[in-house]
Amino acid sequence: MADARERLTRFVDQRTYTLHNGNVQKFLKLYEEQGLAVQVQILGNMVGYYFTDIGQLNQIVHLWGYTSMDDRWERRKALQASPEWQAYAVQMRPLVQSIENKILIPAPFFKVP
Repeated sequence: MADARERLTRFVDQRTYTLHNGNVQKFLKLYEEQGLAVQVQILGNMVGYYFTDIGQLNQIVHLWGYTSMDDRWERRKALQASPEWQAYAVQMRPLVQSIENKILIPAPFFKVP
């Protein structure tokens, strides 16, 4: 089984949520209380979780490492099927204006710290 460092070297899924103005702290609190545990349990490899302070505001950026697109697909499918995640998502969705998703592939010289 790949450890976290090996998982990171495959690719990273970057998800950016742009929130309706003024909802960053509400989103973070809700996520910490209801979304974090189930997402980490199912997706398994959180690389980072951030919010913006300069530039485009009201954004949440989170990064998840995967070993393959199949790994990502299976984990995301399991997350969407989770009753805990569904209950969280019902409360989270009204805070979100838009979602952008990118797949980031590490440069050949990059070594995970």
